[in-house]
Amino acid sequence: MPPTVQVGAILIEEWPLMTQVLGLESEPYSGNWSLVKVLDGFALDRKVRASGWNLFFMAAEVKTMFLGALGAKKIENALKRILAKVKQQHFNGLEVTEIVAKRFLGVPYTIVSAHSRHVQQSCYLDGDKARRDSRHNAEWARG
Repeated sequence: MPPTVQVGAILIEEWPLMTQVLGLESEPYSGNWSLVKVLDGFALDRKVRASGWNLFFMAAEVKTMFLGALGAKKIENALKRILAKVKQQHFNGLEVTEIVAKRFLGVPYTIVSAHSRHVQQSCYLDGDKARRDSRHNAEWARG
């Protein structure tokens, strides 16, 4: 079972070069996405910049909602839906920014919000094609 995710958690799409260069401690979460241990967004940014790489924060928020009470499995499913959206944009990171349980007419529901993150060497954010190509090269290197 994947680890429990809380607000502030960072998920990174694993690929060998990034793991070697950044020396991140992480645990598998879903597919080739891993949950970064111990670090929040600010600590991760400092570590990435210290290694000579750059960590970008995308202002656009990605949200999903589910009905029912708050639970680890439901949050995991919501994050899988968010990760599918992020994957289409070819970003390699995600920061969970909000998990809010609410009620409407007595029916419980939860909104999970996140922001895309992207780790790369260049200080200018790569375009969609370059991010897609780097993901393809990372998958090829993985085998």
